[in-house]
Amino acid sequence: MENDLPKRLFDFSVNVIKQVRQLPNGKEYQVISYQILKSATSVGANYEEAQAAVSKADFSNKVGISLKEMRETNYWIRVIIAINNEANAWQPLLDESTELKKILGSIYSKTSKPR
Repeated sequence: MENDLPKRLFDFSVNVIKQVRQLPNGKEYQVISYQILKSATSVGANYEEAQAAVSKADFSNKVGISLKEMRETNYWIRVIIAINNEANAWQPLLDESTELKKILGSIYSKTSKPR
């Protein structure tokens, strides 16, 4: 399961980008779009950086950043669902972000503990 994580994070980022393209153009959506695009694409990028970590602490730090960014992305998805009457297309992304949060949280908790 963990081996397909980079692909899942990449696919998640791409799917968020595609859904953001469908949002209305109101000022509030411009702000939300900017925030969610930054956080959603940062998750996978930081996890990729973690794969080239120079130490266990470096790996743990990058995974921790990925987790924080996924939590933020999950927040913005929930905001979109709450304010957009046609946000049912976002539900699969909310489900995936929740699952990815759990995976990243598990990795982070296992790697950040001193041995």
